[in-house]
Formats: sequence, C-alpha cells, structure tokens
Amino acid sequence: MDELNAFLEPGALVTHPTEPDWGVGQVQSNIGGKITVNFREVGKVVINGSRVVLLVVNED
Repeated sequence: MDELNAFLEPGALVTHPTEPDWGVGQVQSNIGGKITVNFREVGKVVINGSRVVLLVVNED
C-alpha cells in the first residue's frame, strides 16, 4: 500500500476512506510512509501509509 500513497505531496487534497466525517484534508508531509494530513473537521492526523490508502480529491 505504501506505493499507492508514495505520490502524495504537500498540498494534495485527500479524504480518508473509512472516516468520511473528517472531511477533506490537505497533505502536510509524506515521510517514510507516515503522511501528515490537516483535515477540516478533526485537525492534524498522522496516517500510516502502509495501512490506509488515502483518496485524492479532484480539484475541478
């Protein structure tokens, strides 16, 4: 799963697949499979990229 999150860069907008109530989050960093995301509804969360594949939000 790490490979699926590897492309996430700071500024990318994402959602958590099992926590839709968290809203849209902005990636702050992606270092060594640990992805820090600032979600609108819950604030800053560190995601283990080997356990969760974040969903990219289209900015269209």
